[in-house]
Amino acid sequence: MSKVIKPIAIYLPQFHPIPENDEWWGKGFTEWTNVTKATPRFEGHYQPHLPADLGFYDLRLEDARLAQEAMAKQFGIYGFCYYHYWFSGKRLLHEPLDRKLKNDKEDFPFMLCWANENWTRTWISAEQDVLLRQDYSEADDLNHILHLLTYFKDSRYIKVNGKPIFILYRYELFPDIEKTIKLWKDEVKKAGFPDLYIGFARKSNLDIVPDCFDFAFEFQPSYSDTPQATKASYSTRLKIKVEKLLRIYNPAKLVVHDYEAYSKVQMNLKYSPAVYPGITPMWDNAARKENYPFILKDSTPEKYGAWLSHIKSNYKWELVPEPFLFINAWNEWAEGNHLEPCQKWKSKYLEVTQEVLENRDKS
Repeated sequence: MSKVIKPIAIYLPQFHPIPENDEWWGKGFTEWTNVTKATPRFEGHYQPHLPADLGFYDLRLEDARLAQEAMAKQFGIYGFCYYHYWFSGKRLLHEPLDRKLKNDKEDFPFMLCWANENWTRTWISAEQDVLLRQDYSEADDLNHILHLLTYFKDSRYIKVNGKPIFILYRYELFPDIEKTIKLWKDEVKKAGFPDLYIGFARKSNLDIVPDCFDFAFEFQPSYSDTPQATKASYSTRLKIKVEKLLRIYNPAKLVVHDYEAYSKVQMNLKYSPAVYPGITPMWDNAARKENYPFILKDSTPEKYGAWLSHIKSNYKWELVPEPFLFINAWNEWAEGNHLEPCQKWKSKYLEVTQEVLENRDKS
């Protein structure tokens, strides 16, 4: 393969307190609150996921952000894809990126993905309890893209052939996505860019890429593209021993798949034109979701490396203008989903990422 793969790591900015989370979840709440209270739900369940090298950082601090960027560079990550939170002009969790924009020392490339969902109490099985609602309108589309131009004009913002990249997490929630994208592209061109390179997070191999989008990327894990053999009777298959649980739970509410089996399903799926590949090093959102967590058990750096090697060797990189590989995620600690070093695996997942993508031999 002639192109050098550019790994993009999904980045969660919810590691600092904000007034809204103080009100909804308690004073001082951050993502670490859920991470540290997690406990195993079955024998051999890896919880809690606790940070190693970078510790329990606060993303308002320059030193924390610089340490993340230095580590990402060290192991060959090309850039971060920050989750962006916008509710009809109200922004949330924006402070880390706002501070980065004002700081030339934070020179790591980045792009944005709008997490355009309602904020609810889904973490505690109260999804109908809406904390902040997404309301779409033409006026808001215009206000939003004018705000986004602030990021797009930054020299560190990732572009494809001069076009700033912007990603939607759930485009199907828009009342008229074609109209929205046309407005956005028109405004981006007025600002002097050749166009907007617009994409979305694809959750299933069956999802097509609508004509109004330039691309999609595989958001891993896909809850629909899972091993058929383990969809039923998973609690029996995993031999969960209730007497060894460290807290009471209903085994029927767990959705557990073996990481290796899951990755093999993904490797057997066909790649689609205009869809960038995606991968997850591990996944376990039991810390965030009290009920119905989705768990990929028994991930190891070696199993992750095998999946990564398959993508590198089998994806048709000539189908896309840039060789982006989306890794979910850099720091989704409450989803047990992180490249950042943890106390169990240290920096092994980062090391494997670099070894596979840069053809480095293990030392």
